Formats: sequence, C-alpha cells, structure tokens
Amino acid sequence: MTLLKSPVLPNLFTDKWLSDFFDNDRFFDADWMKRIQVVPAVNVKELEKGFEIEMAVPGMTKKDFHINIENGMLTIFTEKKEEKEVKEENFTRKEFNYTNFTRSFNLPENVNPDRIEAKYEDGLLRIMIAKRALTPDKPMKTIEVK
Repeated sequence: MTLLKSPVLPNLFTDKWLSDFFDNDRFFDADWMKRIQVVPAVNVKELEKGFEIEMAVPGMTKKDFHINIENGMLTIFTEKKEEKEVKEENFTRKEFNYTNFTRSFNLPENVNPDRIEAKYEDGLLRIMIAKRALTPDKPMKTIEVK
C-alpha cells in the first residue's frame, strides 16, 4: 500500500471544482438561495392606545405602497419599477429594476379599523393602529318556564 499526499487546497488549474460548482443546477437550487429574504423585516409594538408597525423600506415613495384591510387582515403591498437608459457615442446602456413584496398581518379583535394611519418618511414605513374597548360578553340570563 502506498500513501499519497494531496494538497490541502484544490489546485485552480488542474482540479475542476469550479466547473463542478457552476456547470450544473446545484448552484441555483441550493438551500441558501431559498433562504434569501425578499421581504423587509418588521417591528410590531403594542402601545397603551394602539399598535405600531415599523418597516424599513428605503428607496420607495409614498405612491409605491398599497395598504388595505379586509376580513381582519392588514396587507401591505409595494411595487416599484425603474428604467434608466444612457446613450453615449459608442454604446447604449439600458437598465431596469423591479421590486415588490407583500406582508400580511392578522389584526386582533380590539383594533379600530377606522383609525389606522400610515406614514412614510426617511425610508421607514410606520403604521399606527388604534385600539378600541371590547364590549364584555353579556352574562348568561336564565329564563324561567311558566
């Protein structure tokens, strides 16, 4: 039996490790690609008089946001399309960018859907949701049979 020593690091010129990595679909089907977060993180605070939702979304404008409530669900949707074209003497470059995301939140029963405000400033979307007093359940009433 002969002991062969191999280099610790792959040789860039003789080993085909880069070819194996990029020449098949494993690169784009890898688990790390599926874990890339495409929606911004959200902070939800419960305050004495309501709830506050904060979302960092730089580069947007007020017109890019669509916020609605339906069946106790608050949904935030945004979509932004940008196109830029640069023409110079020897070339033309056209770039485009498309960004969108949707976040939905189940609202608790004690929110007042008529008192919700949204404000976007300095890359931060802030949604304030007022609470309302819940009416207590009426006590059980016994009816006497006559």
